[in-house]
Amino acid sequence: MTGPAEPETPGHSSTRLELEVDLDFGPGVDGAADGALDTALDPATDASSDGDRPHSVARVLIDSPLPQLDHLFDYRVPDGLIGQVQAGMRVRVPLRVARRIADGFVVETAATTEVPGGLSELEALVSAQPVLTAEVFALARAVADRSAGNASDVLRLAIPKRYVREEKAWLARETVPDFTRPDSPELTGYGDDAAIQPGSRIALSALTGLVEIGGEWIGEWAITLAQLAVRELAAGRSAILAAPDYRDIDQIMIALAHTARPEDVIRLDARQPPALRYRGFLGALDPRPRILVGNRSIVYAPAHHLGLIALWNDGDSLYGEQLAPYAHARDVALLRQEQSGAALVLLDHARSIAAERLVELGWLRAVAPTRPRTPNMVLTPEDPGSPRIPRGAWRAATEAITHGPVLVQVARPGNAALDALRSKGDPIAPDAGRTAHDLGRAFPGVKVLISDGERPRDRVPRDPALVIATRGAEPIADGGYAAVLLLDGERMMMRESARVAEDCLRWWSAAATLAAPGAPVHLVGVTGPIAVAMATWRQAEFVARELADRRQLRFPPSVRIATVTGPLALVERATADAESAGASVLNTLPAEDGTVRSILRFDYGHGHAVAGTLKAAVIAAASRSRPRARDGGDRRPPPTLRVRMDDPDAL
Repeated sequence: MTGPAEPETPGHSSTRLELEVDLDFGPGVDGAADGALDTALDPATDASSDGDRPHSVARVLIDSPLPQLDHLFDYRVPDGLIGQVQAGMRVRVPLRVARRIADGFVVETAATTEVPGGLSELEALVSAQPVLTAEVFALARAVADRSAGNASDVLRLAIPKRYVREEKAWLARETVPDFTRPDSPELTGYGDDAAIQPGSRIALSALTGLVEIGGEWIGEWAITLAQLAVRELAAGRSAILAAPDYRDIDQIMIALAHTARPEDVIRLDARQPPALRYRGFLGALDPRPRILVGNRSIVYAPAHHLGLIALWNDGDSLYGEQLAPYAHARDVALLRQEQSGAALVLLDHARSIAAERLVELGWLRAVAPTRPRTPNMVLTPEDPGSPRIPRGAWRAATEAITHGPVLVQVARPGNAALDALRSKGDPIAPDAGRTAHDLGRAFPGVKVLISDGERPRDRVPRDPALVIATRGAEPIADGGYAAVLLLDGERMMMRESARVAEDCLRWWSAAATLAAPGAPVHLVGVTGPIAVAMATWRQAEFVARELADRRQLRFPPSVRIATVTGPLALVERATADAESAGASVLNTLPAEDGTVRSILRFDYGHGHAVAGTLKAAVIAAASRSRPRARDGGDRRPPPTLRVRMDDPDAL
């Protein structure tokens, strides 16, 4: 057909770049053939059989959420643009039935087409700068296929919005900045088993505590990531470092400022001004090694000769993408490691259960510090005579607060407390909420600071103060906290979530590592195996037991799940197809908008087939004839079928 004449009817789709890999992350998985990713989008080698004939055909991935357009379409390159249109460039193309112009990316060019008849012509070449690399397109395709989604949705996450001024300035450069290999630093705190080689896959236990560098205090884990990245630069390879939160990224950047040259480091994260982020993205396209640092979308960044992908704290929920196709950054990193052959490091204080599964499969190798330093954990039972703060914890905090700040981690400080205390850390107000009020009475006359998710504090000085923080919002104290009280543990464990124990272990471990060496860390009111894991600093053993329990219950991550939401008839048809591919239906319940939602469960080995059948069901639903509106006007939109693979809220 001549371009995408009908949104409901697929046009010519090139399958040359679709990867034949196991997308479900187990041992013995083969990646793409050597060289496939390096040449797929190279305009000089796109169609080696075409000889010297001009490439007058562009194969385009259209930027559209319509699932039936999720493949490559052939367009004719105008005579005046032959030789200028290259793979990776942004273009605009016509959609004839919709009678509109759509954006897209050229995936490859060729001299001929297999599409019968005449081709529609490219509407415009948006930019002469290629922004889509072969590796990133192959990754987007694999992520979309595993997630039953669209590759264009993935590329929307991977490639920032274009800023013409930044692009023109970048193209006007006379030369690419020179690259000189730095000296390879020693990996502090680890033995030879932590040596990273191409293709290594490691679950690395992080060093605990804080370290001062250049007058600023950061977690020792950030130094580890910086050293790993610079070691890759010394070998002539790029490194991608991902962290869930901007404060974590800040710590990595501080560590890199003292271990790498500024021109070798690029930061890409959502808090940057869009123009600055696009400038950094263009820099990542340079044909030279870089260290790329950012949040969850950094795993899609273009990287020259990628040697390392490292994620800090991969169990953090912030790694879960909120936009379709909702792929978790850890899963994207696993796919990219398979495709590129780079090393993979998952660095944590408390290993995620998903990582533990890969360790037990032998796909990840667990590595610990040679001489681990553990926090001074104190298990403190509830005290009926002092229900808010047990007397033992109160005495430790009272002594510690005379010479430094004391951290109190709580589930929530109370709204009135926030209003009273956020501004300047004034002494507790009479109308403060229960938590802050009780703590203020326990420590009269002490300066109180609040840090929560809305207005977090990044740092606090060494001065005596009571720092009340919600989990995940704890600021760093210069030199570490003189004492740490982990309150509301029982309340946190009562949260309705299948991952509550894993999350609590991660929150408490992170807070405990902010204590000064030897400072007491009181875990209040928590008993059982999770308390023992914290007291002995053997989180991996607890996580292994959690994984064993989930295997018995057939809960993720021992199996995969998916949710299918839509009209009952469409959901029943889709789930029946998924069952034939190896899935089982757990339940089907009414949703709030009058639709129904089914939960599917399936083994990893069936993941590719299940995703394929669900994607086909989505395409079929979107391609159905649209009924006329009751008033005889425009046709109503077709019923929507929504699929979410690995839905974290399903159970």
